[in-house]
Amino acid sequence: MRVAVTGTDARLAEQLRAHGFEVFSVPLIRIDEIDGPPIDGAAYDWVLVTSRNAVEPLVARLASGPRRVAAIGPGTAEALRGHGIEPAFVAERSTQEGLAAELPRPVNRVLHAAAEGARDVLVRELGAELLPLYRTVELEVTSFPDADLVVLASASAARALARLRRDLPCVSIGPVTSEAARGAGLAVVAEAGRHDLDGLVAAVKLATSNAGSSPS
Repeated sequence: MRVAVTGTDARLAEQLRAHGFEVFSVPLIRIDEIDGPPIDGAAYDWVLVTSRNAVEPLVARLASGPRRVAAIGPGTAEALRGHGIEPAFVAERSTQEGLAAELPRPVNRVLHAAAEGARDVLVRELGAELLPLYRTVELEVTSFPDADLVVLASASAARALARLRRDLPCVSIGPVTSEAARGAGLAVVAEAGRHDLDGLVAAVKLATSNAGSSPS
């Protein structure tokens, strides 16, 4: 079974190969950090982190430790722990909607650490201040391998893939990516129940099982 990985996290390809898949690494996005002044984390009651890509630039710019940090899901929580930050809250539903609904009240002053152009659910629902820490750049590639399955870990990767070809079944990391993929004309055959690397691997295995294929 040939699987194309379109994101920037090399660990996914490593895990899939360990499970016996033939893996093509074809990054369709690039992550560029956004420079800015130091961040006074202590000025906020909550710092909400909605992507693992936001973790490193957030940590680099923190001038004071945040009071409480919330992660949108297990993958982001894992990245925070890798920098010595234990999330006080991890959303059960790994979407902005889930985080907005589940975060303990009152929330008071909230900072949303995210991508440039991030969805504004937390801004609208919680009055969060949006802090863009990185931008996702969709890459232009001239060809794409004839894989049996494509793994999409972001809406940006879904849009970039759709510009190349739409005839390959896709596995998505979560509902926002799935919606973007379907909106771009892609076929989503499985969605990760857990929105991290383990969830993506499980979704790939489920998709191949449903298709009657094995990794080898």
